[in-house]
Amino acid sequence: MSSPYTSTLGFAAAALALLESGGVSRAPAEEPPAASPPRLRFDRFYTYDEATRALQALEKAHPRFLSLRSIGKSVEGRDLWLMTVANPATGPEERKAAMYIDANIHGNEVQGTEVCLYTIQHLVEGYERLPRVRELVDERVFYILPMVNPDGRAHWFEGPNTRHSSRSGKKPVDDDGDGLFDEDGLDDIDGDGEVLDMWIRDPHGTHKRSPDDPRLLVRVKPGEAGELVYLGPEGIDNDGDGRINEDGPGGYDMNRNWPADWQPQPHQHGAGDYPLSLPETRAIAELILAHPNIAGVQAYHNAGGLILRGPGDDALGEYPDPDVRVYDALGQTGEFVLPFYRYSVLWRDLYRVHGGFINWTYDELGIFSFTNELWNTGQYGARGREGLGGFDAESPERLRWDDLLELEHQFVELKPARHPLYGEVLLGGFRKTAGRTPPLFLLEELCHRNAMFTLYHAYEMPRVAFRSVEVERLAGEVSAVTVTLENSRSIPSRSAMAAR
Repeated sequence: MSSPYTSTLGFAAAALALLESGGVSRAPAEEPPAASPPRLRFDRFYTYDEATRALQALEKAHPRFLSLRSIGKSVEGRDLWLMTVANPATGPEERKAAMYIDANIHGNEVQGTEVCLYTIQHLVEGYERLPRVRELVDERVFYILPMVNPDGRAHWFEGPNTRHSSRSGKKPVDDDGDGLFDEDGLDDIDGDGEVLDMWIRDPHGTHKRSPDDPRLLVRVKPGEAGELVYLGPEGIDNDGDGRINEDGPGGYDMNRNWPADWQPQPHQHGAGDYPLSLPETRAIAELILAHPNIAGVQAYHNAGGLILRGPGDDALGEYPDPDVRVYDALGQTGEFVLPFYRYSVLWRDLYRVHGGFINWTYDELGIFSFTNELWNTGQYGARGREGLGGFDAESPERLRWDDLLELEHQFVELKPARHPLYGEVLLGGFRKTAGRTPPLFLLEELCHRNAMFTLYHAYEMPRVAFRSVEVERLAGEVSAVTVTLENSRSIPSRSAMAAR
């Protein structure tokens, strides 16, 4: 499907058809030119179906290096597509160090899928012209799963959502404890295709129009007269319990469903019934456990501009010193490659996580693992690493960037609508594509920088070779053989955590 944030595939064919229909007379070529492999664009976001077709097209165009398969099904029956990038001519997969990359474990964190697609395309297109890419494809294996949560992704594109909703998968959950499941989610009450902020006029309200920009609303100070009261995201009381939007689709968090330090509700919100209780997380765990050659893990999330490592809770203690040195070397290089990002520790610099994915892959499997929180609003003005998120998404400055760089595409001014409970309300604010996702003109840069950090991580995975072999005859048929192995990369062949 197409949406305001996507375009259909087949743009080259459409352009050719347009050219041929223009009435231009030309002599037919004696032999048609060879068709070029399809190229993906990275000035748009791909729906689940479009991303599936893109993966299939890439595999068809580059069968020498690419192999696509489904490792399982989501709750709603969508395939979990895994692309393997490798060169079989240089040896079997299991004899090579592998990098596992995934994205979109939260349905609304969409741009990680585009980073995965970009990485695949860059590896196959760069093989003949970039020696480093050739070395990576020949010596490494990449297991790339662009959509961990295809149901949440599909719902984010197709359903009524804000930039913060559709995080969960689609297994029904009774969030409000009334015995019903997913019965009261967001609603597009005026049918404009957006779910916006909902306000009601009130002379004693909590907010008023900003003196800096009347399109924005600010909280009133004590003694000031207000104009409006915030009612929440656009929605109605679907189940008649007097509350709005309290039981939307799903209600769990796939990134809290992993075995490492898993904690049940209510200690860890969204944890699921037990570790790996969801079909998506179980399928990925089975994949990783079946591939002990995986030596690096990268998960893409959004937003905030962070390069995160564990631990997820300070109660677990710091990681072993030798591993911290490796993490620091990788993370600090990541800050250089991603100048708008901060290398950070999960519990200390973001929040505590129990049962997180990269906590499982490192804490229990000993694999050096990162989560990148993609996009920092400071990148609008090339502000470097100022703050965790650049600047406030609701600030006048943010709105000015939208005015000047996106021609007012992301912001909707307050407009009246009829609500069945509140009567006349006002709807407005930033669309779901503002704040968490980059503007489309910066998407390809985001894809490239993050892909290059991950390829650097893959390059630094262990590369062990024989340095020397010495044979000393001792007596009779008894000899002493001394073999010296050398790892020429910064990541050890066994982490200190794995050794534990």
